[in-house]
Amino acid sequence: MKLKCLLLFLLFFYMNKSIAFDTTIVTQLLHRIEQLQVKEDGIFPKGHFSSYRTYALNQDRQKADINPFFTGLIVFTLNRVKDKLTPYQQKLVEQIASNAAPSFAKFKNRKGRDTYNFWPTDTAQIFPNSGWMNLFNKQQSLPDDMDDTAIILLALNADKQTASNVHFLMQEYINGAKGKINNTIASISHLPAYSVWFGKKMPVDFDISVLSNVLYFVQAYKLPFTKADSSSIQVIVNILEENKHITEPSVISPHYGSTEIILYHLSRLMALNPIPAIENFRPILVQQTQELQQKTQSFLSQVLLSSALLNWGIKPNEINIQSNQNLKGLIEDESFSFFIANMASILPSQLKKTFTASSLGKFNYYCPAFNNVLLLENIILHQKLVN
Repeated sequence: MKLKCLLLFLLFFYMNKSIAFDTTIVTQLLHRIEQLQVKEDGIFPKGHFSSYRTYALNQDRQKADINPFFTGLIVFTLNRVKDKLTPYQQKLVEQIASNAAPSFAKFKNRKGRDTYNFWPTDTAQIFPNSGWMNLFNKQQSLPDDMDDTAIILLALNADKQTASNVHFLMQEYINGAKGKINNTIASISHLPAYSVWFGKKMPVDFDISVLSNVLYFVQAYKLPFTKADSSSIQVIVNILEENKHITEPSVISPHYGSTEIILYHLSRLMALNPIPAIENFRPILVQQTQELQQKTQSFLSQVLLSSALLNWGIKPNEINIQSNQNLKGLIEDESFSFFIANMASILPSQLKKTFTASSLGKFNYYCPAFNNVLLLENIILHQKLVN
C-alpha cells in the first residue's frame, strides 16, 4: 500500500508542477537508501552500498562488485542537496554519510597518499567474484583513478590541504607527462589535460564525465587553476564544438558511455560555478537535452535529463510514468547503468571503436541505492527551482 501511495505521489508530482511540495516521498526514499546500506561486513564492507556488474554479452549473470564508486556518489549527492532537506532528513543524510566513511579505507592507496582505487587495495582485486580472472588480481590490478578520488574526497568533506595535495599530485598524470593519448578524437589529442588514471600501467585516457568531476572537485575546494585544469576545460569545449557528446558518447566518455549521463555531469559542474568557456554552450546543451527528453527514454534516463535541465535553471518536460508500473521496479531498474567498465577504453582509436561497438569486454554497473538517490535529487532540484 505504501509503495502504491508513493507511486501516485510521483504521478501527481511529475504531471502537475503546481502542487505543494510534499516531503513524504523524500523521507521514504531516504529510508530506502538507509535500508540498502550494508549493516555488517560480508561480501560488501559495512557502511557500503552494494553494486553489481553484468557482462554486456551475458545479461543473465549478475555479480557483486566491491567498489567505492557508488557509495561515494551517494554521499556526495546527498550532501549536495542536504541544505534543502528538513532537519529530520538532514540527520538521516548525516547518519548515512557517517556510516559510509570508514568503508572508503578499503580502497585507499596503500602507500599513504590520499588517492583511491575502483577496487579494494587492502587485498588487490580485479573484477571481484570473477572466478579464474581473480588469479591475475595482483599482476593486473588497476592504478588509482581521478574519478573515484575526486568523488570520495568530496564525500568525505576532506580538508582543503588534503585536496590541495591531491591536486598537486594530479599534475603529474596528464596527457604528455608519462605518455601520450592515442585513442581519442584528433582535436583534443594534443591537450595536456588530466588522464583518468594515476599510474604508469595504464595508457593515457580521456573521459569528459571524469573531467567534469575533477573540475567540480577543483572548484568546490576553490583551488587555483593549473595548465591541466585549463586544458581539461579546452577538451570539453572542443568536444562540444564538434558535437561528439551526441554523436560519439562512448568515445569521449568511455567509462559512462551515454549522452544523457554526459549532459548530467556537465550540468552539475556548470551549476556549481560558471566556467565562461563552457557557459557559451548552455543554450545548445539545454536544447539538446530538451530534444532528448522528447524521445522514448527509460524512467531513470528521463530523471537524469530532467535533473540536467534543473541544474541549468530550466523547467523540464514532465516525466512519463504509467500508473500500472511497480514503484520498486521503476526506480531500482536493473537495466539502468550509470557506469560501465569498458576494457576497450584503453585501446588505440580504431580498435576502441570496434570493440566498443561489439560490447566485447563491456560490463554494465547497477546500484539500487544510487537509483533512489537520483530520484531524490531530482525532486529536490524541482523544489529548488520553484522556491
